[in-house]
Amino acid sequence: MADKIVIDAGHNGLNDPGAVYNGRRESDDVLRLAMAVGEILSRNGYEVAYTRTGDINQSVTQKANFANDADADLMISIHRNMATYPGQYNGVQTLLYDQEGIKQPMAERINQNLEGLGFRNIGIDLRPNLAVLRRTEMPALLLEVGFIDSDTDNQLFDSRFQEIAQAIADGIMDTLSAADDDDSEDDASRYSYRPSYLTNPQATSFSTWTPDPPQSQPTPPLYRVQVGAFHNLQNAIELEQELKLLGYNTWIVTV
Repeated sequence: MADKIVIDAGHNGLNDPGAVYNGRRESDDVLRLAMAVGEILSRNGYEVAYTRTGDINQSVTQKANFANDADADLMISIHRNMATYPGQYNGVQTLLYDQEGIKQPMAERINQNLEGLGFRNIGIDLRPNLAVLRRTEMPALLLEVGFIDSDTDNQLFDSRFQEIAQAIADGIMDTLSAADDDDSEDDASRYSYRPSYLTNPQATSFSTWTPDPPQSQPTPPLYRVQVGAFHNLQNAIELEQELKLLGYNTWIVTV
């Protein structure tokens, strides 16, 4: 059994409410769900810590640092999705830094459990640019529990709320139990890893600058890569500082 699980309610409820639709705030929905999932895990013997239990001034980097400082074995960050226009999409999705260790099977179990409650299963996507996945020193999953601008998903979220919390907790516990039963894999490989960006900057998804070609050759086109977009300026500043430490030229642009 993992010693400690950190449950993160996405965003912070103050200067970052997340997605907002018809007065409904993502930060409120995910806080309720994070607390409900954590309560189930606690009742089943897991040690649970929360990045927040109310509305606080907290950046995504602080969330990751909280889990690292807590020496957690697992981090679950709970969010809700939003489309370009209301009703465009619906469904649940889990985001991962990579497919190493228990992350992939845990994501599959959680998605399948939520699908069993009536959600469309969008699947799993790799997002190595998200701070709560990239900066954590333990396996981390980011759950997108339906679209906040989907009436279908909101109806499921409200009417089957406790079942959703149980489905997520079951996916976590079943995966950890299966890993505990696998004697061929040691605890260190199951529960801890260092993301490759911490040890090998060239393994990141960021583009690197290449020298200009000889003058006798035509100048190639210039391609620009955006690595983040934030409503919270502090999040942009923290990502810029991290990129500079890795040796990249960075600019913060207001659009």
